[in-house]
Amino acid sequence: MRRLFWLGIGVAVGVVVVRKATRAAHAYTPAGIADNLSQSAGGLVEELRSFVADVRAGMAEREHEIHAAFAQGEAFDDQFAELRDDPRIGDRKIFPEEHQR
Repeated sequence: MRRLFWLGIGVAVGVVVVRKATRAAHAYTPAGIADNLSQSAGGLVEELRSFVADVRAGMAEREHEIHAAFAQGEAFDDQFAELRDDPRIGDRKIFPEEHQR
């Protein structure tokens, strides 16, 4: 009975090892590499779509805030006005040749 038990354990371990070895070997075949690349590309595309959706939602929310402030006759708070007016920053990074004079 003990021999049969250990035989069963050995067969189960052998099956698991062979399956893992087969999967590892398949990962290095051209078909396996193509599968991995397509899964990675698909994940990248989904992440990019999620990012674009988040950016669009943020833009819509900000636009709504601007329209609400305009409708109420308030001067909208421009968070970056002081950065644009600062002569040390300005457009130097965008057009450095104009500021070398």
